[in-house]
Amino acid sequence: MKKETKIFQAETKELLNLMVHSIYTNKEIFLRELISNASDAIDKLKFKALTDTQILQATENLNITISINKDDKTVEITDNGIGMTFEEVVENIGTIAKSGSKAFLKSLEDAKKNEDLNIIGQFGVGFYSAFMIADEITLLTKSPYSDNGVKWSSTGEGNYEIEEIKKENRGTSIILQLKESEIEEFLNEDNLKNLVKKYSDYVKYPILINNERVNSTKPIWKILESEVKKEDYNEFYKSNFHDWEDPMFNFTFKVQGNLEYSALLFIPKNPPYDLYTREYKRGLQLYTKNVFIMDKCEELIPQYFNFIKGLVDTDELSLNISREILQQTSQLKTIAKNLERKIISEFEKIMKNDREKYIEFWEVFGKHIKFGIHENFGLNKDKLQNLIIFKTTKDYSYSSLNEYVDRMLPDQNEIYYAIGDNIDILKNSPKVINGIKKGYEILLLTDGADEFALKAIDSYCDKKFISINDVSLETEEEKKETKELEETNKSLLSKIKDSLNNKVAEIKLNPELGDSSVSMSSKGEVSLEMEKLLSQIPGNEGVKAEKVLEINPKHPIFKRLQNANDEELKDLSDVLFCQGLLIEGFPIENPIAFVDKLNSILSK
Repeated sequence: MKKETKIFQAETKELLNLMVHSIYTNKEIFLRELISNASDAIDKLKFKALTDTQILQATENLNITISINKDDKTVEITDNGIGMTFEEVVENIGTIAKSGSKAFLKSLEDAKKNEDLNIIGQFGVGFYSAFMIADEITLLTKSPYSDNGVKWSSTGEGNYEIEEIKKENRGTSIILQLKESEIEEFLNEDNLKNLVKKYSDYVKYPILINNERVNSTKPIWKILESEVKKEDYNEFYKSNFHDWEDPMFNFTFKVQGNLEYSALLFIPKNPPYDLYTREYKRGLQLYTKNVFIMDKCEELIPQYFNFIKGLVDTDELSLNISREILQQTSQLKTIAKNLERKIISEFEKIMKNDREKYIEFWEVFGKHIKFGIHENFGLNKDKLQNLIIFKTTKDYSYSSLNEYVDRMLPDQNEIYYAIGDNIDILKNSPKVINGIKKGYEILLLTDGADEFALKAIDSYCDKKFISINDVSLETEEEKKETKELEETNKSLLSKIKDSLNNKVAEIKLNPELGDSSVSMSSKGEVSLEMEKLLSQIPGNEGVKAEKVLEINPKHPIFKRLQNANDEELKDLSDVLFCQGLLIEGFPIENPIAFVDKLNSILSK
């Protein structure tokens, strides 16, 4: 039989070093992590047994056992779940998942600087937390698909021993050889029972200490919400979804009628570390008749809610079917549609009744809602448009679209917005300042996805969205005066456009720019912000907005343009064009040439 000594993967070695040599006040959570892993192993066994009836007897009791050996100074956590083969032990215990290794290393460096071990929960490496209290860990395991068992052991110093052994029973035992400093605390049976109640009370399988079940006998999602403390939901979430922090908040649904189900959903406080990677898989845990079916059922949750964690339990699904058939059942689709409506309804309630909590959620996950509105050509806009909020020029606080429309001026027929890198830049935008002076409220868009969402919605309460840059707030008399002024200076504007060598599609006069000499806007479907955003996506570098250079005829620079010779006009035009680009957050092609021309103009 095989026996080898192996070196830990580099990232794993770093983590072990951190565990072994760190003083961590909450080291007791190792028990929660190992119990969670044991519960997962039983889940996997039950799912496999749906199609492989040989691996699990109908009368077999599935449980997690914690044993204390005071003579050997060990604590042992045992489950009769799926177990592991030799190769699975090497892959799961000796290696941190490759999909997260890069992000893990960065977080590890930050953790060492800040003495913060939150990375354990974030990266699903809770097994290693046991090294905080153990000098040595021994793992004994057997898979139903292997003739032999496997023994794995390590002191956490950079390598581990692994060998095949004779083992009769399926499942896994983890034996912790306690550090001398931890013996008194963790060889105490009452203390271990208290820790199980504290961290793992709602694990769905019996947790036994001295043949006594310690955890609750009823799953938390089947208990009335009024009978469950917030702390209990938080601990269930951390224990079952491998997070180190409490969730932001949770939803509970118990639906009765033609199709009955229970759901317990959580909004994480922070995005999962791999949420924005290709490896990330959305989905909710699915149970039926108290049997775990699958861990990530994508069909239960739409893409734009992919950050939501939780589970659905229903008695309506048949157990004697494969997962592929299950995903196509009409019952599952009905649950998913109903669940989506309920989630949206809950978010709307929070926005109305607890704005601070909703803002906290929005600033972490609002981007997902905006992408949900934009995707599939706005297919979901009617469902989601009441969830979006933007900061506006009214107190620079968040507002929903409905609240904005309620405050619109009686004669206002359009919803105005402005786009920029941040609120401070937008506050000082000449057109925003002018809009405020005219009494209009303006949505302030600072995220790349904002404008795409508004373009998908197109209109709200029959009010079209329009950029403040693309609208004139002049009175009819003022518009007439501007048109006459443009006609008088038609030759000048033509010369300026020609001098810029087709860099702009149009030159126009705009007397509403306040103290600013110039502004940049766009015409056509591609806005300035869209050009900036698309330019960051490979293959879209050629997508350009049709730029419009707007010159303030009330600014002293306009007089200089009128009186300039051809050479001076060319330099002035180029400087104004560059200023327009800078105001809108675009880089300029040749900063040195710009500075030289600016200095030349200033010195005259």
